[in-house]
Amino acid sequence: MEIRWTEELPESIIQRAMRSSLGELCAEAAEARDSAHGSLVTYSPKVFIPLTKLCRNVCHYCTFAETPRRGTAAYLSREEIVGIARQGVAAGCHEALFTLGDKPEARYNAAVDALRALGHASTISYLADMCGAVIKETGLLPHVNAGVLTSADFERLRPVSASMGLMLETVSPRLCEPGQVHYGSPDKDPAHRLETIRLAGVHKVPFTTGILIGIGETRLERIQSLVAIRNLHRQYGHIQEVIIQNFRAKADTRSADAEEPDLEEMLWTVAVARMVLGSGMSIQAPPNLSPGSYAQLVRAGLNDWGGVSPVTVDHVNPEAPWPSLDDLRRATALAGKVLTERLTVYPAYVEQRSDWIDTGLHQAVLRASDGVGLARADKWSPGLAVSRQVSNHLAGAVIGADLKALVSRANAGARLDTGEIARLFAVRGPEADYLFEAADDLRREKTGEMVRYVVNRNINYTNICSYRCRFCAFSKGKTHEALRGAAYDLDFEEIERRVREAWDRGATEVCMQGGIHPAYTGATYLDICRAVKRAAPEMHVHAFSPLEIQQGAATLKISVEEFLTELKRAGLGSLPGTAAEILDDNVRAIICPDKLKTQEWLDIIETAHHVGLYTTSTIMFGHVDGPLSWALHLLAIRDLQDKTGGFTEFVPLPFVPMEAPLYLHGKARKGPTLREALLMHAVARLVLNPLIPNIQASWVKMGVEGLKLCLDAGANDAGGTLMNESISRAAGTEHGQELPPVDMKKAIKSLGRTSAQRDTLYRPVSLERRQASIDAAPLSAAVQTPPGGSRSLASMARATTERLNMSRGDDK
Repeated sequence: MEIRWTEELPESIIQRAMRSSLGELCAEAAEARDSAHGSLVTYSPKVFIPLTKLCRNVCHYCTFAETPRRGTAAYLSREEIVGIARQGVAAGCHEALFTLGDKPEARYNAAVDALRALGHASTISYLADMCGAVIKETGLLPHVNAGVLTSADFERLRPVSASMGLMLETVSPRLCEPGQVHYGSPDKDPAHRLETIRLAGVHKVPFTTGILIGIGETRLERIQSLVAIRNLHRQYGHIQEVIIQNFRAKADTRSADAEEPDLEEMLWTVAVARMVLGSGMSIQAPPNLSPGSYAQLVRAGLNDWGGVSPVTVDHVNPEAPWPSLDDLRRATALAGKVLTERLTVYPAYVEQRSDWIDTGLHQAVLRASDGVGLARADKWSPGLAVSRQVSNHLAGAVIGADLKALVSRANAGARLDTGEIARLFAVRGPEADYLFEAADDLRREKTGEMVRYVVNRNINYTNICSYRCRFCAFSKGKTHEALRGAAYDLDFEEIERRVREAWDRGATEVCMQGGIHPAYTGATYLDICRAVKRAAPEMHVHAFSPLEIQQGAATLKISVEEFLTELKRAGLGSLPGTAAEILDDNVRAIICPDKLKTQEWLDIIETAHHVGLYTTSTIMFGHVDGPLSWALHLLAIRDLQDKTGGFTEFVPLPFVPMEAPLYLHGKARKGPTLREALLMHAVARLVLNPLIPNIQASWVKMGVEGLKLCLDAGANDAGGTLMNESISRAAGTEHGQELPPVDMKKAIKSLGRTSAQRDTLYRPVSLERRQASIDAAPLSAAVQTPPGGSRSLASMARATTERLNMSRGDDK
């Protein structure tokens, strides 16, 4: 392939590369790297699976390739491959790196015979089969290094490999001549390798390539190789990382006595690669090939360490052991960066997965990724237990000046913009610890050391819903035939019984929401309020999502404002700010396309505030969303609060994935990571300051230990004791349905904080209510009235509708 010198790579870059000092080159490269990658240096935890070591090439520096040996299998078996992958899963890996010799069946009959015995005609066919087995059996994401490939090979491998790779090594054909390292290796012809890299772009495969330095090439030839990579990436956009790999002399090879490139050559090449390939490209150097030089490589513009295995050796360089992650983390920190796990496929390609990743791999990719497409660093998901963790970050780590400035502005009450809020959500490592501490300091300043909670009862009066929100495991469909489980539609007697029992147990609030039952009308919601007040006149009615408000108003053919006014007269005290999910219509189009649009939700909430009804505000995050949509949501909440002052609190609700259709169909992540969940509370504290002083943590989603972590990261409120929680339980949370006041107070006391029971509007409650909550009797069994009963809410709604229709007929 012809090397093109483009306008964007003028001769001046070559001249600077050749004439500038190493220090100048590294400083320029590091500055460019920082502009795109910030404080992160990534790596991929992987297992190395050497499918076969047979190869038709005879590279003069290679010890990976072997010849057939009697008694030695030509290929790893399926059992061996899956076994290695399972070891990787146990060690926290995300990637299965398949490496193998190039087309061994073209040279060795032993390879042909072995493949035939395995039921395959080619190495590529067997490779594809084994990639599929690894995905199915372990969930690890395969990355394939299979040598020179054809278009048909890419079509065969793409459905089972999240990414692929081929080292270009060099564009110099001179190294294929007699006496050079690639002589006798047909697949090392630069034209063949460039064509494989091009075909990867044609087939939209996230691709890894790189150059091998110290094998006889000149510095100018290195630059030419980097330019060739750059040109292909400019055309197809598929090169996700470029490796700068240093030659290591190995015994029993023809290059055993060759001189290895020194550190200066490595640093020069890394820096020049950054200059040629640009700030956004990921530049990688294998850490096991440059021990003791990690910080210098980072300062030369590197931003990735490649795959590091806690399980397997580097089979290409078995003499070079992987560094420990602690050593790598420490050295990276000394260079002012944070070591961060990634997947084999980079974040940009995860975000654009419909273009770059086969649909059959989306589930595995999403389940392994966090909100920005990097790897989940632990196995926690909302609804599971979490342990308090001790930070292993180095003391004195660098905190970005821009981050400190943002925190200072937030503390002063400034309105941050979306990009600035996204920067807060991007923090990791020491910067995350800094942000948690800053949010906790602001919490202490604004709300003190008191942690409040409300004794309440959840009453979900029906799980039958005419909407099909893709994140919801609570809804049971419109008709009995459509149900995914036991449906119910409570009657008024059961509602009133639960209200009376809640009052007797010290509650001051009932929180009431349900599915959007197709038979319900606005009259149903008015009757629910009246039923609560009949059962316990002093009980606060905290009820009805904005979606229910819209439905109720529409069925009565009155405005939202009129309906809210009627509800208030019937006893409604406040509204839960649910059905918000994410206030970004791009996200809503995926998770709840038939639900309220962002502006509709905001308008209903604003109207509630206008008629004198306070509301909460919520966010349900960790599915298909990310920092930008989180920022838009927080700003929408802040701006409305600035206008009305009607929000009592902000409640982050981590997405519980276990039974959610969106997750089960492979279209959502496993909820937020623990870091993201804590950050939502911390960032909310900063972004909503000083307009919303109360940030509430959900023990239902986070568990008691997670609740404590949130209370140390900016939250000041522990929410409700609930008595009956069913929505999160339906989604798969393992936490209980009630956190009694005694246990709530115990959890808060363990943090060295004081606790206080409050009411819905953050007012103190009477001694009588506090004592009743402490002395509460065990809950009676709840009765989930099946649909169709004569006293169910739906039946009563139908009767009311019939009376209204008859009345209208008489009027005519």
